[in-house]
Amino acid sequence: MTSPPSASTPAPALLRTDHEGITTLTLNRASARNSLSEALLDALTTAFENIAEDESVRVVILAANGPTFSAGHDLKELQAHRGDADKGRAYYTDIMNRCATMMQKIVSCPKPVIAQIQGIATAAGCQLVASCDLAIAADTAKFATPGVNIGLFCSTPMVALTRNVSRKHAMEMLLLGDMISAQKACDIGLINKAVTHDQLETASQEMAQMIASKSSLTLAMGKEAFYTQIDMELADAYHHASDVMVHNMLTHDSEEGIEAFLAKRTPLWKDR
Repeated sequence: MTSPPSASTPAPALLRTDHEGITTLTLNRASARNSLSEALLDALTTAFENIAEDESVRVVILAANGPTFSAGHDLKELQAHRGDADKGRAYYTDIMNRCATMMQKIVSCPKPVIAQIQGIATAAGCQLVASCDLAIAADTAKFATPGVNIGLFCSTPMVALTRNVSRKHAMEMLLLGDMISAQKACDIGLINKAVTHDQLETASQEMAQMIASKSSLTLAMGKEAFYTQIDMELADAYHHASDVMVHNMLTHDSEEGIEAFLAKRTPLWKDR
């Protein structure tokens, strides 16, 4: 019989559950407002690397325990390196690179990722929301890039933020540092929808189940094409998208999907 973990064993920073093709990753540092510590950054990076190669996973939900979704970087960890010989330069360079790598793992992951936001998401926590493909929030959730209030402009959160909302809305969030409501976040395109707290998990699961019912090959091709073309010039974007469409048309699932549509039956995906 395996002995239960001792009371001194720290809880994992990230939890994972899998059910019928839906993987839920849960930030598990509630007492630290789910701040993105070194351990949590590394755990998220590893999780998304593994999920990218896991054929059993069709969609990911990124959730959090406690009242806060994520307060961003762990400021205590950052401040602890002020006394380094280089005043923290090497450490700050490393931690920002690790965070950027993790955010890009979400974008490059071939499985769609849904953020399920139950509470406040600020700074790099807001960046985390913006890096996900889709986002559903409780109507009581709030969002901010408040670095300017502590003399630290949210430059890295800005990268994800400006790829989701308009320039004027992004600058408003970045320059004022104020909290915005879930409804405003929805209005400006940071999240897809706001629901009551009681409906949040159900809404996320329903969206995940709809996505999980599609061909995972088609979704992977589409997600990669979306992020590849979005920053291209118009002609280049059409050229790239056309190549993807041709490749997609030659897959089994495209042939099966069209035949099923014409025959008015449910398609049988083989993810190839």
